[in-house]
Amino acid sequence: MDIYLAPLRFYNTLLLQNLITELSKRFSAKIRVIDLDINLDDFFSIDRKQYFSTQIIAEAIKLTDNIDGKVIMLTDVDIFVPVLTFIFGEAQLNGKHALLSVCRLHEEFYSGISNDNLLLERTIKEFLHELGHCYGLRHCIDWDCVMHSSPGIEEVDIKGSSFCRNCISKIEGYKY
Repeated sequence: MDIYLAPLRFYNTLLLQNLITELSKRFSAKIRVIDLDINLDDFFSIDRKQYFSTQIIAEAIKLTDNIDGKVIMLTDVDIFVPVLTFIFGEAQLNGKHALLSVCRLHEEFYSGISNDNLLLERTIKEFLHELGHCYGLRHCIDWDCVMHSSPGIEEVDIKGSSFCRNCISKIEGYKY
């Protein structure tokens, strides 16, 4: 089963290419880039000045019936679900779709200082996290596991960058 990356208002081609390279090392599946015709402005909350991730995923579901594989959308816009101030991503548990925002993964969001290596590291962790949910994984209590919950950037930085043994056993096509 292939993994499809769908950039939505995501223009960092170097980050995308580095992400594909890293994912290709970890998965036997083909990593493909696709275009989805989704107008993110339709899901913008004027009150919050953010984009409603659940609605974006619902729109993607309508457009990807013919795709056999996991569809992970990447965006640079800030996303939310109503019960939280912000999220890094959202995924269908044991489903096909996920959305990952790198907006708050940029170090300059917090310190004003750009760090491309840290951005790649954080993006890989959160990408694997959302993909793990698509494979049916829930949050893991192991801090070294990429499936550990990350309500803030500190937790993203602290947690590991791969799946623990328990979680790996449930991921299809993961290279050990």
